[in-house]
Amino acid sequence: QVSLVESGGGLVQAGGSLRLSCAASGLTVRFYDMGWFRQAPGKEREFVGAIRWRNDNTYAGDSVKGRFTISRDTLKNTVYLQMNSLKPEDTAVYYCAGGNVATGTTAREYDYWGQGTQVTVSS
Repeated sequence: QVSLVESGGGLVQAGGSLRLSCAASGLTVRFYDMGWFRQAPGKEREFVGAIRWRNDNTYAGDSVKGRFTISRDTLKNTVYLQMNSLKPEDTAVYYCAGGNVATGTTAREYDYWGQGTQVTVSS
């Protein structure tokens, strides 16, 4: 049984930082493509970042490039999203996802999802 559990969300002021964690069970993050997505009220789920299992390449969505970084800790079987220079428009529920993907940038490519963690950025 696969379980992805996000943590680290909360309320932060604009310009601040948060690190989100995705603890995986039943899935080895070293051998799966892992991604982060977010969804704000009234908007579609948006790609945030991904890390590929084959070559460790990382990708970031256009809206967060230069501010967010995705990484993984193999020993802890955990994926992280480091979020810096946060803006109010980053406010959303952030989801961790895993699977075997082609591009990693679209939600439908992923098979496994966490329940999400709320990030709220105040101005």
